Amino acid sequence: MEKQNTELYLKNCHIILENERLRKKAQRLDQENRALLSQLQHRLSEPSSGQKNEINDTPNSVFAAQEFPFPCTVSPSLTSSAMSWKIIVVLLIGSLAWAQQAFWPPLPRICGSLGGPPVTAPRIKLRDGRYLAYKEHGIPKETAKYKIVLVHGYTGGRHDASFSTSALVEEFGIYIVTFDRPGYGESDPDPKRTIKSTALDIEELGEQLQLGAKFYVIGISMGGQVVWGCLKYIPHRLAGAALIAPVINYWWPSFPANLSTEAYNQQPLEDQWALRVAHYMPWLVYWWNTQKWFPSSTVTAGKPNLLAPDLKIVSKIAGRTTRREYASQQGVFESFHRDMMIGFGHWEFDPMDLENHLPDSEGSVHLWHGVEDGMVPVSLQRYIAEKLPWIQYHEIPDAGHLFAYADDSLKDSILKTLLTGDK
Repeated sequence: MEKQNTELYLKNCHIILENERLRKKAQRLDQENRALLSQLQHRLSEPSSGQKNEINDTPNSVFAAQEFPFPCTVSPSLTSSAMSWKIIVVLLIGSLAWAQQAFWPPLPRICGSLGGPPVTAPRIKLRDGRYLAYKEHGIPKETAKYKIVLVHGYTGGRHDASFSTSALVEEFGIYIVTFDRPGYGESDPDPKRTIKSTALDIEELGEQLQLGAKFYVIGISMGGQVVWGCLKYIPHRLAGAALIAPVINYWWPSFPANLSTEAYNQQPLEDQWALRVAHYMPWLVYWWNTQKWFPSSTVTAGKPNLLAPDLKIVSKIAGRTTRREYASQQGVFESFHRDMMIGFGHWEFDPMDLENHLPDSEGSVHLWHGVEDGMVPVSLQRYIAEKLPWIQYHEIPDAGHLFAYADDSLKDSILKTLLTGDK
């Protein structure tokens, strides 16, 4: 198995190098096409030396006259037509070269590869040969009573461990492990990433770190979508689950059309367009969020729609810019953009069709959401709570989207409720 993984890794390296060679070749062709176009334009701009190019004006006109007793001319219209076709071909080739660079994202800079970021985190090797970076917090897992896998949100990473600062970590004996989701930080990208594959990554993380038969999962914001995947695909491994201000997909089939449309229209116009592109034209996501002609996603641009409660929290959060850079160090496409494509694309299941596989005696599922959340409308979370009564819904007045980064008292309450059932 190790030999096969090594061979696959070497093949992937070869493919990456070959793609890079082809990309550079395309750039050279584009430069040559531009130079040729410039020469053609220069020639066309030169004044014509005459309307006719007669053969008997040449030094060999005597011999030419014997074969052709009449003057032979080249039609200016034919020359112009040929030139026009050449220009069209050159422009077409140049346009294709530009489109290749604009629409196709650059290859990711794999951590540990030639020219890629260094590997500084502990990592596990997954079933398909990918590496997953993680970070441990709290009580050592060997002595911990509760073990939690914490899933970061959009533009986050393994360093996002807000719950590890809770006083209950020591009091209750809590072990927390965070990880870089595929394509983020130091975890290898997964071009085939889905909601299911990330849930299976978590299951494998639990196995390799020996977290036991069951563990808890907490998903913050975009990480909440991963928790839905865990409830669908690995419920047998869960001791309990918490969704903290989870991002929803406006195209989940169970949402009434009028409700999802109303919530969708509450978003900034640029976000509405970005989500449409992610859902209907995922192949255009990279271009849409890197071009300068139209406004792209406010969240991707680092200017999310935050209301007053969140603005107070943002001013207290230090190092967010640095962590954002770390999250996308292998490339924005395999991290941020693929998150959008998966989160707002076509899901393989509808979360509101899920059944409860965690009896009350063995665990519970909770959903916390702030009323003043400007990024994820609370109306949709209320509908989910109505459709899934087995999920314990907690609505927080005067809280926005970032309440998980607020004071420790709220985090204490969330942990205590999840782990012991006490509120």
